Formats: sequence, structure tokens, C-alpha cells
Amino acid sequence: MRKNKKKYSNLNQKSFYFDSYIDNTFQKKKKTTISDDRIYILFFFFLSLVTIFSINIISISLEENNFQNSKTNLKSFKQTRREIVDRNGTLISSNLVSYHAAIRSNLLKDKKKFLIKLKILFPEIDQIRIRDNLINKKQFYLKKRISLEEKDKLWSLGERAIIFEPIQTRVYPHAELFSHILGQTNDDNIGISGLERFLDNELKDIKKINKPLALSLDSNIQHILKTELDESIKTFSANGAAGLLLDTSSGEILSLVSLPDYNINLRQDIFKKEFSNKITNDIFELGSIFKTFTIALAIENDLVEPETIIKNIPQKVKCSVHEIGDLKKFPKNLSVEDILIRSSNVGTTKIAKKIGRKEFIRFINKMNLLEKPEIELSELGQPLDFNWEKCRLETVSFGHGITTTPLQAATVYASIANNGLIVQPTIIKNNNAKSKERLISQETSKQIQNMLRKVVTDENGTASLADIHGYSVSGKTGTSQSYNNKKKNINTFVSFFDVGRDKKYTLLVLLEDPKIAQNLVYNYRGQKVKAFRNEAGWNAVYVAGKIIKKIGPILAINKEEFENQNAVKKFSF
Repeated sequence: MRKNKKKYSNLNQKSFYFDSYIDNTFQKKKKTTISDDRIYILFFFFLSLVTIFSINIISISLEENNFQNSKTNLKSFKQTRREIVDRNGTLISSNLVSYHAAIRSNLLKDKKKFLIKLKILFPEIDQIRIRDNLINKKQFYLKKRISLEEKDKLWSLGERAIIFEPIQTRVYPHAELFSHILGQTNDDNIGISGLERFLDNELKDIKKINKPLALSLDSNIQHILKTELDESIKTFSANGAAGLLLDTSSGEILSLVSLPDYNINLRQDIFKKEFSNKITNDIFELGSIFKTFTIALAIENDLVEPETIIKNIPQKVKCSVHEIGDLKKFPKNLSVEDILIRSSNVGTTKIAKKIGRKEFIRFINKMNLLEKPEIELSELGQPLDFNWEKCRLETVSFGHGITTTPLQAATVYASIANNGLIVQPTIIKNNNAKSKERLISQETSKQIQNMLRKVVTDENGTASLADIHGYSVSGKTGTSQSYNNKKKNINTFVSFFDVGRDKKYTLLVLLEDPKIAQNLVYNYRGQKVKAFRNEAGWNAVYVAGKIIKKIGPILAINKEEFENQNAVKKFSF
């Protein structure tokens, strides 16, 4: 019994091992519970952060977003459009970093205060539009293509709601100087007018992106033409003016000016009539300059010679319901040469009758006068169609009732000046090889050149004011009524002149509705004469003479430098 009692008593005794096991187990369970709580807290914390960020990301993604992502890396700026340079390498168009200014409305704390600040800095901005956008849109463009000055003004507001979106923008260092040639690009850097539009793909060609596009234009000569034409508008109170200078052999255009012009950098509305390109897009009845074409065709067809006498020329002639006459009284008998020099309308109609309608139509088509001009520009005028009804042959012969662009008329004169070869005008440097197709024979061309020289030098000629010493100027005047308004004149002078051996340039000057310059005194054949007539010989010719006098030396120097460079290359080893 005693043994059993002892045995059972041992069962009630706690062993050291068992006691430690229970205590350790309990403590471990307690510690594990605390550790799990921390994990749950941390997990919940991170889950909350992820949820918050996710909500923000989704919210932002659902917002209206009209802005481009700022993919442009300013540190690794790459041109998206080729630069454009003139014939001498002078930069006239390039891409630079610019900015659009945008607003995130939800980031503005005080919208009324912001509008007041904007009104102070930018009084021209449409306040109503901005206010409506702040209310109705989460984000919108405040202003596109802002200048650095405008960017600094906006930055000075210290408003985090203003976002500056970097973009590439087209800039034109010469502002309005080449406006009617270069044209413009839109906010997406796509050409929308002028050369920028016509050669849009060429200018965006990645393979050529680092090679500037070289034009045939000369910035110095362009500046001179623009300055003189600007002055002519003031002198003769004209509504507009235009000028064109091209190489008679290659067809390369060194200058093309149309006034009024505009600053391309300001992205003005260029589709207004006043901003039309008068040289390539506007069509005119150019008047007596067409007499040259009539006489050239008659000589080419062996119908007359320069010395042929046209007899019994009346002062006026009845043609259907029309009456054709001359402003001045001419002798009854005039040579073909005198008819051109004196610019006789009636005499020209008698020559046209010798040619006949069929041959005259063929020649006009060959001159391409009734088709759109062909040149690397988007703005091209379409001459008006007309029927060859009774009397049309006679009126067209002296430039009445037929329209064309000044570019096309000047191109025909260039063909006459280069001994009869057809010229294709271009504004791209080294773009054309010399044409081999003929408009008229070399012999006819030489005869017309001599006659047009006498228009300038002869005492009965209409272009004496363009007789600039050293340049052998030849040309023809044209005074006509505006096609749209018969009360307004279009006065034109088309000429060509030498600047050295076998080097000629064609110059066209056009004045739109000029007036008599009351205070202008001409040096007319060595005498001082006050202005008293409103014809091309007294304004367009006068302006052309001033231009030739200034650009002649530049053209001669350029030619001499070119020849010297070729000589060095030829004899260098």
C-alpha cells in the first residue's frame, strides 16, 4: 500500500521539463500573436497606400487630356523639319523649342484672383473664354506658341496650375521678308501655305533632316526689292506692289516680293485678299506688255520685219461694239518697231490680223499664259477662261481681255531675253538644267531684244526712266485697268538687263492703283520734270530703275566671285 501510494503521489508532482514546456509554449503563443498584429497593421497600411495611388492614377487617366505628352527631350533636341537657307547659305527658316501654356483648373485655389492677374499681364486674352474653361474644363490651353517673354510672365505668377508643354516650332528670322514664299506651319509643325506646304514631305524627310534646303533666293536682293516697293507705295499712294527677279537662263528666282506682306512668326490670317501673292496667285490684265508677244509671233512667222511699215493706222478703229484707240496721236504710217516703241494699240491690232486667230491661240498655249503657273508654291492663280468671240483677237493682241499671273508674263520675257529658250521658273537652287525647247528662234529673239532696248533709249519710248548706265536695260510698259475695278490701274514694267557677259536677269515691277506723285521730280533725259501722268512709264519704270541701280552691282559681284571660285578649282592641284 505504501508503495502504491508513493507511486500515485509521484503522478501529482510537476516535472521540471513539463513545467518549462508549458511556460515556453504559452510565451511563444503570446509573442506570435503580437507579431501577427504588427504584420496585419503593416499590410493594411501598404494596402491603403496602394489603393490611394491606384485611385489617383485611375482618376488622372479618366481626366480629359488634350495635351501632348512632353516627349520632347530638351537635352537631346532633334529637328523634325529641315532648315531652309537662301542661295548664300543665310538661314531663313528653322525649328526651335517653344511652349504651349496650359491650365489645370482643379489646381487653382483662387480662380477670380488668377483671372485678374491674367488680365493685367495679357489684356488681349479672351477673359470670357478663360473663365468658362476654368468652370467647365479640367484642363485647357491658355495660349499656344508663347514667346519666352510670355513664358517668363506666366512663370512669375508662381501658379502650379500653369503647365508649360515643350514643342518644336517653326521660326523665321527675317519675319515678313519671305512671307509670300515660305508660307507657314501649323501647331503640329505641318506646312499649311507657301513653300512649307508644297514641300512638306521633302522638309520632313528624316534622311535629309540635317541637310538644309537651299533656295535660289538672295536675302540681300530681296531686302532691296522690298524696301524700294515699300517706298513706291508711299510715293505713288498705291494700294499694293509686287516685284520679281529671275535668272533668264536657269529660271531661278532671286527675289519675289508682294506687298502688303505679313510677319510669318505671328501666324496671322493669311487668307485675306490683301495678303494674296500678287506674283503667283493674283491674275491681271497686264496691258501693253502683250504687244511684245504679238509682234514676236508675227516676226517668227515671217509676216513682218522690224522695219516693215504698217500703213494707214487710224487713231481709232471700230470692232464689233468696241472702239479701240490710242491715248496719243501717232503718225498714220509706223514701222513694226515703232508700233512697239510707241505702244500703239491700233497698230498692234493690224499686225494681229495678219497672224490670224488660229496661230495666235497656238502661240498663247505655247507660252502657257492661260494655265496655272508651275512653281514650288501652293498659292497659284488660274487665269480666266474666255471665248474667242468676234474682236477677241484684236483686244488680246494689246493685252486687253486676257488675264494671267505676273510670273507667267515675266517668264515669257525671260525666254525672249535668253535667245528664245523656254524657261521654267523655280525657287530651288540648282534645280533646273537649261531648257532646250524653243519658244521662238534665236534670230527673232535678237530682233525683239533690240526693239525692247529702244523702248528704253528711243526718244519716243515709254521706259526712258529705266535707262540705267552700264546695264543695257530693255523692257516694255503696261498700263491697264484692274479686272475687278475699272477705275483702278495696274501699272507694270517687265525688263531684262545685263550684269556681264552672257548673264541677264528679268525684272518685273507691278504697282496696284498708283496715283500721280505730286511732289516727285524726275530726271527725264537730263531735265528736271515734275510728275504729270499716271502711266507705267512714270511710276513702275521709275521704281524698276531705282532697283536695277542698287541690285546691279550685287549681281555683278556675285557673278565675278562665282567665276573666280571656278577658276581656282580649275587650276588648283
